[in-house]
Amino acid sequence: MNLVPSTNFNDYQFTHQLRTRFAETDAMGIIHHASYLAYLEETRVEFLRHSDHPYAKIREDGIDLAVLEVFVQYRKPLKFDEVVDVAMVIGGQSRATFQVAYLLSVDGDVRATAVTVHGAVDQSGRAVRLPESLPTNSKEQR
Repeated sequence: MNLVPSTNFNDYQFTHQLRTRFAETDAMGIIHHASYLAYLEETRVEFLRHSDHPYAKIREDGIDLAVLEVFVQYRKPLKFDEVVDVAMVIGGQSRATFQVAYLLSVDGDVRATAVTVHGAVDQSGRAVRLPESLPTNSKEQR
């Protein structure tokens, strides 16, 4: 991965808001680290929907966007019932892969940054080219 997630909210092209759930807390009363991955996924799916490229349509066209790598830097814990802004921006892209950077914050307080790397695959799991219509290079409105 060579995409470095920014801690500046203005560097991101899309933001999705979610609320943490009690079921996501661990024995220490904070949001379990694995829950962050679901937050990233929810944000990506909402970004595609917002960009008029719902993930279901991409899948109908025979393409999946497999997660190849994930990196999360936990800065401050999330807690139950917090409203989290998950901002994302599409980063580096090749013919079959792209990167996404994320900023997770609560009331402007940075809680985590993350990067995911995705590869376009067909239904058998073989690498394919990214669809040209996929909004991986364009700036989208918030």
